[in-house]
Amino acid sequence: MKIKSRSVMREIRHARLRKQVSGTAAKPRMAVFHSLSHIYVQFIDDEAGHTLAAASTVEPAVRSALAGTCNTEAAKAVGKVAAERALAKGITSVVFDRGGHMFHGKVKALAESAREAGLKF
Repeated sequence: MKIKSRSVMREIRHARLRKQVSGTAAKPRMAVFHSLSHIYVQFIDDEAGHTLAAASTVEPAVRSALAGTCNTEAAKAVGKVAAERALAKGITSVVFDRGGHMFHGKVKALAESAREAGLKF
């Protein structure tokens, strides 16, 4: 039996999670993804298929104050910026989509930062 890679297993977990998690205009899906280099967050309305707001460490505004682009400090900064942008668009409550990653480390830091900034999930 061939052993599947970590990235393939993450995609399988994410597909299983996406069967139950869906976003609407009133309560969009907060999708988190992190690569080895960067952290990304999107607020998605799955019914219309549109991204309502987004933030990542690729952006110069977020990146300038960070020591690294894919650590827990960067995740906290992205969570705060993402929550501020969502609140500016009128989004107060979201459905959290961890993207198949464990709710630990970067993903947990991002979620807690977004909660502290005012998002409910």
